[in-house]
Amino acid sequence: MLVAGTLFMENLDGTIIATAAPSIARSFHVVSAQVGVCVTAYLVTVAALIPVSAWLAERWGARAVLLAAIAIFTGASVLCALSTNLVEIAVMRVLQGVGGAMMVPVGRLVVLSATDKKHIIKAIAYLTWPALLAPVIAPAVGGVLTTYASWHWIFLINVPLGALAFAVALRIMPATPRGHPGKLDRLGFVCTALSLGCLVSAAALLGEPAVPWLATLVLGGVGLGVGALGLAHMLRACLPLVRLDALRIRTFRSAQGGGSLFRIGINAVPFLLPLLFQDQFGWTPARAGAMVLFLFAGNVAIKPLTTPLLQAFRFRTVLIVTTTAAACSIAACALLRASTPVVILVVVLLVGGVFRSIGYTCYNTIAFADIDQALMRQANSLATTIQQLTQAFGVAVGVVSLKVGRQFFGLPREYSFAFVVLACLILLATMDAIRLPRHAGDSIRRAPLVDG
Repeated sequence: MLVAGTLFMENLDGTIIATAAPSIARSFHVVSAQVGVCVTAYLVTVAALIPVSAWLAERWGARAVLLAAIAIFTGASVLCALSTNLVEIAVMRVLQGVGGAMMVPVGRLVVLSATDKKHIIKAIAYLTWPALLAPVIAPAVGGVLTTYASWHWIFLINVPLGALAFAVALRIMPATPRGHPGKLDRLGFVCTALSLGCLVSAAALLGEPAVPWLATLVLGGVGLGVGALGLAHMLRACLPLVRLDALRIRTFRSAQGGGSLFRIGINAVPFLLPLLFQDQFGWTPARAGAMVLFLFAGNVAIKPLTTPLLQAFRFRTVLIVTTTAAACSIAACALLRASTPVVILVVVLLVGGVFRSIGYTCYNTIAFADIDQALMRQANSLATTIQQLTQAFGVAVGVVSLKVGRQFFGLPREYSFAFVVLACLILLATMDAIRLPRHAGDSIRRAPLVDG
């Protein structure tokens, strides 16, 4: 629960600032679009530094790194609130991203390293809820704090949370000795950081109202090119920054491939729904934000059953059913209109939240089903990096789909087109799940396995 709390803080700060952008812009006498640099600076820093976190955890000990990460993140949150101009807050967001990049993978590594395989399903269920909860409640929390207090409180809310997390970590985190990870792969780090930074920046630019296509294509091209060079180097290096051995394992590869398609589609939904409710239905921001919370209600309602489901049924079966149902629930959003009864809206969102939760937990669990402890550190770093990219690209895919729909179909069918695109992405994940071996992930299921 301690690690889940730190993951929640990190995920929340990746999205909450968007709601407060107009207030921050007025305070600094800039336009709202310029505040987007604060979101990009944070996401780029987190993405660029995640791969080196595993090396730091082994070099200095996971306990020391996690405590330092919480302290940096909390201190940077205070400095963000004290910023007096856009440059200052952007720099402080970079510092906040440094702390966030360490909290995410190091915290999860501590949990995975200390958890027996028979308990890993339950452990992953706890670690999954921050990724599900934060994007859904961020608009509501950001709106309430900005409206009834000030934008500074979207950062100051981290102070009591961070102080509590630090105190608990200091008390319960086991002492971890320093290891000997070898010399840091500097070339691998530079290539990985530059590649991830460019790709996340390109994704952020795709979310702009007027996309600067030249800059976006250049950043995307550089990111892919440098990333390819980095991968080639790490395949040859004796001690690479990130070992790619885990990708040879079928369950891990599926969790990163099909799982990424699933996460991209799912992450775009909480972004598109408030826009649909406000632009097409004419709702107020408060009403739109409140309706999206039914996604979270579906997540919470099914959470007590996710572990029993994964123990009672094979992962392949759960993934096929879950991804298909999630795609259908998103496709149903394409049929929503302002005249749709509220009851139907609620049911669609609740069902979407249910399968969103099951899918996240299933993919996050099966990723480590067949990973040996010797590979856990590197597999965790690689999985966290990929998940960070899907978080950034989820919103970007939603925005691009919306713009393409507007260009070819116009109002009001642009949203219908975007939801259909997202549903098709998740159906591609279904195709990957169908190709999984029948017994995939059985090593961590405690329920008796019966053939036939």
